[in-house]
Amino acid sequence: MTRICDPFVYGDGPVETCFWNETVDAVSYPMLTSDVSADVAIIGGGYTGLSAALHLAEAGRDVVLLDEQQPSWGASGRNGGFCCLGGSHIEPATLAKRIGQKAAQDYFLAERDAVSCVENILGTHEIDADTHSQGETLLAHRKRDLLSLEKKAKETSDLYGVTPELLSRDDLVRQGMNGDFHGGLTIPIGFALNPKKYALGLARAAQRAGARIHGQTSVTRISGQSGAFRLKTAQGTVSAKQVIIATNGYGRETVPNWLANRYMPAQSSVIVTRPLSSEEQEAQGWTSAQMAYDTRALLHYFRLMPDGRFLFGMRGGLRTTHRADQAVRRLIRRDFEQMFPAWSHVETPYYWSGFVCFARNLTPFAGPVPGHEGLFASFAYHGNGVAMASYCGALLAEQILEQRQLRRPKALTAPPGRFPGGRFRRLALWPAYLAYGLSDL
Repeated sequence: MTRICDPFVYGDGPVETCFWNETVDAVSYPMLTSDVSADVAIIGGGYTGLSAALHLAEAGRDVVLLDEQQPSWGASGRNGGFCCLGGSHIEPATLAKRIGQKAAQDYFLAERDAVSCVENILGTHEIDADTHSQGETLLAHRKRDLLSLEKKAKETSDLYGVTPELLSRDDLVRQGMNGDFHGGLTIPIGFALNPKKYALGLARAAQRAGARIHGQTSVTRISGQSGAFRLKTAQGTVSAKQVIIATNGYGRETVPNWLANRYMPAQSSVIVTRPLSSEEQEAQGWTSAQMAYDTRALLHYFRLMPDGRFLFGMRGGLRTTHRADQAVRRLIRRDFEQMFPAWSHVETPYYWSGFVCFARNLTPFAGPVPGHEGLFASFAYHGNGVAMASYCGALLAEQILEQRQLRRPKALTAPPGRFPGGRFRRLALWPAYLAYGLSDL
C-alpha cells in the first residue's frame, strides 16, 4: 500500500475542468528514460521542489527533478492563488507555549518572509502571474466574530509589525465587498496570483538555471545512503548525492518509508464563474479585487480576478471517489449562491479539487529526515502553500548548500510525529469536520 486515498484523486479527473489549465500553454517535460547522475535529486514538481531546484541550480549544483505527472499538476497548479500569511494551523499562543515566545515569533516572521520570497522570485525571473490584491481581508460571518477580529488585529500587529485595518459592515460596502458579513480585517501582507502561471514560471527559471526536469516519471523506490542514493523509476534510475522529497499531500507512504503516517491529505475545492459584467458586480456589491476569506473553521475563500471572473473555494469532502467529488461540486455551488445571491444565475463552468496537507504538530516541516543522512523533506503547509512551500524549497536548498541567509525557525525544522490510524488515518477527519461545522454555526 503506497497511497491512502481512492485512485480517482491521483488521476486527471479532479482537474478536468480546472480554469488555470486554460490560462497557460500546455507544457510537457520528457520522461526519464535512462540512467543519470546528479548532485541532488528532487521528487515532486510543485512549489517546494521547483523552488529548491531553482535555488540549487543557481548555486551551481547539478539537479534532476522528477514528477509523477507534470510540474504544477498537483496542488501548486490548482490552488486558489492566495499568496499570503500562513503555513501552520496553530494559534500563536499555543505555539509559544510549545516552543517558547521567541521561537514562535521567529516562525511567524518566516511566514512574512515567505510572501516576500515569492515576490522576489516573480520580479527576479520576470514571471507574469496576474498578481493583484493589496493584502487579504478576513470577513466575520457572525457578529460575535468581530471580537476575534479585534484580537487578531493586535496579534497581527505584534507578530508581523504591520497595521491591519478593522472594517465595519459599512466599510466593506464602501470598499466593494458587500455580503452577509458583520465586519472585516484587512492584513496588508500578500497578494493574489495565477498559481499555474507562477508554478510554470518557476519551472522555466529552474530549467534556465540548469536543472533537468522530467515529467511522467514516478519514483517507486529510494535505496542507498548519503552520497550514493539511487532512485528507481520505470525506465531509468537517478544516482544522487542528496535527495529532496517534495510531494506534500500527494506523497507515497513508502517513498521513503519515513513519510508514512506523517502527512494528512485533505481536500479543497474551487469553482470559477464566467466573466461578470460591471452591472452584475454592482448588483451584488462586490467590485473589489481584494482576496478574502471568512471566519469559518471550514472556511470559504474567494476573489474577483482581473478578467472579471469570480473564484470561490471551500474545504472539500471527506471521501475521495468521483461520486463524492461531484457531490462537493453541488455543495460548493449551493454555498456560492447563498453567500452571493445576486449571482445565483451566473454559470460556474469551472470546478476542480485537490489536496491540502496537514501535519500532526500543525506546523510545516522543511529539513533533514532523521536517521537518513543526505535525505531531506518538506511538506504540510495547511492550505497556504503558495508562499510557504516556495520558502521551504529555498530553505532546503540552503541546508544542502550549507548556507544560512534565510530565517530558519525551530518550528519549521522539527520533524512531525505520526498520525495514528495508519492507512485509515483520514477517518479522524470525520469527527473533526463535524466539530468544525458545529462551531461555525
